[in-house]
Amino acid sequence: MDRPAAKHIILDLLSTMPGRAMPVRALVATGGLFDLAENPMRVALARLLAGGQVERDERGLYRLAPRTQAVAEQVGGWRRLDARCRTWSGGWLGVHTAGLPGGRSRRARGRQRALRLLGFRELTPGLEVRPDNLAGGIEQVRRELHGLGLEAAAPVFVLRELDAATEARARALWPVTALGTDYRRMRAAIEDSLGRLARLAPPQAMTESFLLGGRAIRLLATDPLLPDAIVPDGERDQLVDAMRRYDRAGRAAWGEFLRGFGVTRGQAPADLRLDPDVPRAAGGSR
Repeated sequence: MDRPAAKHIILDLLSTMPGRAMPVRALVATGGLFDLAENPMRVALARLLAGGQVERDERGLYRLAPRTQAVAEQVGGWRRLDARCRTWSGGWLGVHTAGLPGGRSRRARGRQRALRLLGFRELTPGLEVRPDNLAGGIEQVRRELHGLGLEAAAPVFVLRELDAATEARARALWPVTALGTDYRRMRAAIEDSLGRLARLAPPQAMTESFLLGGRAIRLLATDPLLPDAIVPDGERDQLVDAMRRYDRAGRAAWGEFLRGFGVTRGQAPADLRLDPDVPRAAGGSR
């Protein structure tokens, strides 16, 4: 697996500590596990601080900044995917994006992140849709979209009774076959790693669980949560079950290392490479 960039290590590790902070020496030591020297870790931390993605308290401890924490919380919801859905009655949710800033502006990146994390796809230019099967309905989806970066000016609404041709196009927006293949491959990789972690030296177990766990979380966090009428959820549920077991094994592998810095690790890394304000590492697989 490719070595992640320093900024990704920092953000992913801080995401495991919702509401808590971590000393810089723990972050630097974590970089060392991935053959990153102290200087690039400190430079990356300074840039994240200047960019408002992390913040430092009066004790010199670092935590995710609020806008980054919102993404981490959304990504960390992979454990509760089954609770995020409700029975689909056939309706759709739409977001009208025509007239909003395009290109690579921060607004545009935040909008695309929000739409991607909630499973929207472009039906026609300026119209993003998804099935109306998320728990909480349109009001909850509006809150989540806006919290993740969608502009308040973008209308979010319900669509019903699409004509047959448009309905067929809407249902075909997601790569259903590829989703199933990805679920199976990732579950096989997790099961294989689970059988190996206990035999690895602690540093190898830590880095493998960090990298593979992050890949699995990225897959689950960007799952569109489609209703069974479009894609059955059985294989996704099996992946979630495998990932819960891998999460426990990963936390066990990291426990002693983090306790040495007075840190209690709360959960598996939320892969914040999902945030388009954090560029993906060159050649990275996530």
